[in-house]
Amino acid sequence: MPSESDRTAKNPPRWFVLLAWYAHRALYRVTRGRIGLWTPKDAAHWGTMRLTATGRRSGRARSVLLGYFEDGPNLVTLAMNGWSDGEPAWWLNLREHPDATVELKDGARAVRARIAEGAERARLWKRWGERMDDLDAHAALRSTETAVVVLEPRT
Repeated sequence: MPSESDRTAKNPPRWFVLLAWYAHRALYRVTRGRIGLWTPKDAAHWGTMRLTATGRRSGRARSVLLGYFEDGPNLVTLAMNGWSDGEPAWWLNLREHPDATVELKDGARAVRARIAEGAERARLWKRWGERMDDLDAHAALRSTETAVVVLEPRT
């Protein structure tokens, strides 16, 4: 029997990841937001939010559903692109236009995005690891470091 350190992460096929994303968004849209968002249940589970940012090229509002957890007043997510290489479009948009809005199960709020660095990144990465099996193994499949994105409340 392999030990935990011997396990290697395996991503599902890209077509499956895309299908899951499309199905989640369709369910959210068809139910007009009644299904598709949830709050983190406890320290071992993440929630989902709808992030709306300004497109870096189009200037139009672009929305995506993302996993998150709360860190005090901040929301924390990973720019992981389904564990594939490359940065997700929503993260590229936020780097260009960091002001955005998020819709949570309990309402909307205005946020400003930034990348976590140093000790803060290590702490938040560890907290993600409590919510996701094999986080480090999945991250190792990417050729670049996965950004830990902090969404701070803005007034």
